[in-house]
Amino acid sequence: MDDARTNSLAVALFSEILTNDQLIRNQLSRILPKGMEVSHFSVLNHLARAGLERTPAELAKSFHVTRGAMTNTLHKLEWAGYVHIRPDWDDARRKRVSISPAGRKARDAALDAITPLISEVVTELGDDKVRAALPVLRSLRARLEPKD
Repeated sequence: MDDARTNSLAVALFSEILTNDQLIRNQLSRILPKGMEVSHFSVLNHLARAGLERTPAELAKSFHVTRGAMTNTLHKLEWAGYVHIRPDWDDARRKRVSISPAGRKARDAALDAITPLISEVVTELGDDKVRAALPVLRSLRARLEPKD
């Protein structure tokens, strides 16, 4: 494939991904429980699935955001009672974050709210198309993730 066609294909791919990201975020924002942002749900879902404490720095790295952005999100989640933030007993400079029972309930309510939407989308697209898209999206993510 020549450079012009490759460039055109690359621009089309990234344009579609960016547009889909914006559309997904807008739809999720409308159906998440009142006061919950997509970033809040993402962190709660991550903590619930991980099942263990994480540091704010680890969370920032996982979500590819600055430590300041993650600290802001964590403060909002702590204020809402969705996470517990405690000192790290081994290193006083660090903090440890865990999901609270209220946070788990909020995450579950959010998941209940968004599941019909995402299930409907997968049903409309068809399982085969979704299965075919996943390896491409995973490869793209792996290629774009910063190398440590």
